[in-house]
Amino acid sequence: MKNVKDLKVKGLTVLVRCDFNVPFVDGKISDDNRIVAALPTIKELIAKGAKVVLMSHLGKIDYKKEPEEIEKAKKKNNLAPVAERLASLLGKDVSFCPATRGEELKAAVAALKEGDVLLVQNTRYEKGESKNDSELSAEWASLCDAFVMDAFGSAHRAHASTYGVPEILKKEGKQTAVGYLVEKEVVSLKRTVDVPNEGRPYVAILGGFKVSDKIKVINSLVQKCDKVIIGGAMAYTFLKALGKNIGQSPCELDQLDYAKKMYETGKLLLPVDVVIANDFNNPTEVKTVSVDDIPEGYEGMDIGEKTMELYCSEIAKAHTVFWNGPMGVFEKEQFAKGTIAVCKACAELENAFTVIGGGDSASAVKQFGYKDKFSHVSTGGGASLEMIENDGHLPGIDVIG
Repeated sequence: MKNVKDLKVKGLTVLVRCDFNVPFVDGKISDDNRIVAALPTIKELIAKGAKVVLMSHLGKIDYKKEPEEIEKAKKKNNLAPVAERLASLLGKDVSFCPATRGEELKAAVAALKEGDVLLVQNTRYEKGESKNDSELSAEWASLCDAFVMDAFGSAHRAHASTYGVPEILKKEGKQTAVGYLVEKEVVSLKRTVDVPNEGRPYVAILGGFKVSDKIKVINSLVQKCDKVIIGGAMAYTFLKALGKNIGQSPCELDQLDYAKKMYETGKLLLPVDVVIANDFNNPTEVKTVSVDDIPEGYEGMDIGEKTMELYCSEIAKAHTVFWNGPMGVFEKEQFAKGTIAVCKACAELENAFTVIGGGDSASAVKQFGYKDKFSHVSTGGGASLEMIENDGHLPGIDVIG
């Protein structure tokens, strides 16, 4: 698979699919990590004398809704502020094209000189983006001489901008490559897919809300790992499957048979005690109880001290760790102890390869100051899970290879 550094693109127009799906608060970018992560690839292309065209999605636009709702979503997910932030980070002008197709976009691309950078409006302004519309893919492909995939967070989606464009360019014999961000993600995550003997014990830590969201990855990790630690809201579906009373804790009743089947593999570790509260939003009673003693009217909010000891003891043995999903409602300080304990246990490992699979886990390690203690923190939660599910394959990356 070609990397951006292998490309010969002086004077050529290079379309780079980035992941600028950044959070906004009050109309301003609140976290520019994804923009910063794209800089090495963009700078490489500028240095090579390429004419750089950047594309990304931002947020979601539901085309099944009324026209005014669609326009409202488009206004909310306008990429223009990203062009300003990117220009500041690059220390050079970044042009912005508000059109996603047609003459205005073609003119903006044609006006580029070597080393220039142009950001195109949100790809999801086009209804055909998520459908990998062939006409849209062809129009975007016609704009460029080469393609670089650097949006790992979107690599699990076969959309027009992630799959359709490079597929066309490859057939035309044009250059396609992955960027530095995607290369790092692929190299790091493949170490959690094909784990050598010296990388064992291999421990996966899974949290989050729903078992159903992670069925495929649980199936995969049970086969790959020595132990799979379960925390967060999804733990209560497993506890219910074992006949425990879980009070008001969230549970997927349609997943009980599956949860029991997974537990019977002998690979899963479940909580032995939990922190519970009598109300999620305004708790007046909070206590730690055994998983055998959860009363009615209470909801599980975090793992307890004994579970923390059990989980941290298992993590301490690991030479490879993959973590996706918090142990509790870590956004609330009183229910963050379990997630912090897992952060600390992973951070203190020596001679181990530790990976955060994006999502809330990535937010947690950053919030608690442990981000730099991990071998790799993925920029794509869904993509990292699907890469493990699919034994190292993702459509937006396979199409490059």
